[in-house]
Amino acid sequence: MRFRLGELFCGPGGLALGAISADIGRDDYRIVHAWASDYDGATCETYRRNICPDDPQSVICEDVHALALETLSPIDALAFGFPCNDFSVVGQRRGVEGKFGPLYAYGIKALKIYKPMWFLAENVGGLKSANDGMAFRTITKAMNEAGYRLYPHLYEFERYGVPQARHRVIIVGIRKDLPYSYGVPKPLNRLKTCREAICDPPIESNAPNHELTQQSNIVVERLKHIKPGENAFTSNLPSELQLNVSGAKISQIYKRLDPNKPAYTVTGSGGGGTHIYHWNEPRALTNRERARLQTFPDSYIFAGSKEQVRKQIGMAVPPMGAKIIFEAILKSFASIPYPSIPINMPISEDLICKIIGG
Repeated sequence: MRFRLGELFCGPGGLALGAISADIGRDDYRIVHAWASDYDGATCETYRRNICPDDPQSVICEDVHALALETLSPIDALAFGFPCNDFSVVGQRRGVEGKFGPLYAYGIKALKIYKPMWFLAENVGGLKSANDGMAFRTITKAMNEAGYRLYPHLYEFERYGVPQARHRVIIVGIRKDLPYSYGVPKPLNRLKTCREAICDPPIESNAPNHELTQQSNIVVERLKHIKPGENAFTSNLPSELQLNVSGAKISQIYKRLDPNKPAYTVTGSGGGGTHIYHWNEPRALTNRERARLQTFPDSYIFAGSKEQVRKQIGMAVPPMGAKIIFEAILKSFASIPYPSIPINMPISEDLICKIIGG
């Protein structure tokens, strides 16, 4: 069974790479690209170049508000990492009342139009508590009413071999008329360190997206005084190198990686000391090093300026983590047992009744 995958808010292709790479040892159970959509030109070019170079027209670069969803080709599966700005713990957390929060509704619209056999929706961990939990309840209610049994879970991707502490809500939905169920794949036993990810094997000096960021002299001196795992506020900095800021002291400001642990969360930002900083060298990571922390292979070339690439990498879903989830979905449909754990995001009792009653 080949599942034709449509994608909304596709980003640079983290979910897509995980999907088309998913392999359960049976060629009759695969996921293939059908179409994808995003609003950013450089992001769409990255997706075309790496996911569907022979079918560039299948990537529609357009604001979702203007996207003619009804005109796209039939699909068997849908993925949508709807924008997270209004659910992020570092934002104002307006949830479904914000500018970006309601965009999940376009995923619901696609479910109603195409009735795919299953879907995967992704968002930040802040979705769980946004609007005092109302955002999560509203979104899952709409997904259920569109005809799907739901399996929401807060994944800690570092427990799945991703060399980065990245926590994301993934909601898998299976159409209610189908006799399949999904189990959250059991985490791995070993964490992968950021040093392993970046250094093994070494990155070629001429690798794409591997340009160094220029640090000012004061930043270089500041980093020399910050030990691995420390930041500008937890280290013993000389007075002339200390930051004169008031209010909250953000833990990732000039924070250096601990080489013996997974990295902290890769984001799309970079100004004001929010780059990710090397544990040994007094510098920010290159985009290629950041891409390795996100589990993109070195052959995956990102389009756009250095700043555009940094944003794409930070907004992406780690392909390795996505691959594990997509393989679990394929095994569920192929009736292949695999180790699993219960979901960790309970759904309200009335919704559970509806889901179980199916």
